[in-house]
Amino acid sequence: MSHQTILKIDTSGRKDGSVTRELSDVLVTKLLEGAPDARVLTRDVSTGLPVIDEAWIGANFTDPAERNAEQRLKLALSDTLVNELKSADTIVIGVPVYNFSLPASLKIWIDLVARARETFRYTENGPVGLLENKKVYLVVASGGVKVGSDYDFATGYLRHVLGFLGIDDVTVIAADQLMSNENAREGALSAIGAAAQAA
Repeated sequence: MSHQTILKIDTSGRKDGSVTRELSDVLVTKLLEGAPDARVLTRDVSTGLPVIDEAWIGANFTDPAERNAEQRLKLALSDTLVNELKSADTIVIGVPVYNFSLPASLKIWIDLVARARETFRYTENGPVGLLENKKVYLVVASGGVKVGSDYDFATGYLRHVLGFLGIDDVTVIAADQLMSNENAREGALSAIGAAAQAA
């Protein structure tokens, strides 16, 4: 795992007391023990990202060679986020479950990085993801939702959209049902240790 780049994406609206932030930090620290020369990029989307609008969509669907200065500026943040994702070998995404699904800020991040010609392409046989040879860890925390249950609309969606972008190597580390499961955090820490050893 030498000279790897780890991208850590924080999404929790809480800075203090956030289980996903704490566990994501622990995971990155453990991964660095096995790859001390790895570079770590951190992207905190919790304060909000601009939602895609008509101008963004128009710029995105304009051929790159024909985009004007205003269109390039409109896509500048998206380009940065896409380049961070492309440069990463390992991605750690903190996923607090809000109202049975993912935070709005994380959905907007997905909207900004899921771009035809950049992270996937259309072919005669359907779309093909362009982000290959990457490993994703979803560090999930919930108050009442059981991860993997019929009412967990966060992890299934994230697995699907990551697969759409070409990332099939996804590990879910869950500290779920924290309101009723006093062992959830310890279980997640054990899972982090095992995942880091397997990395």
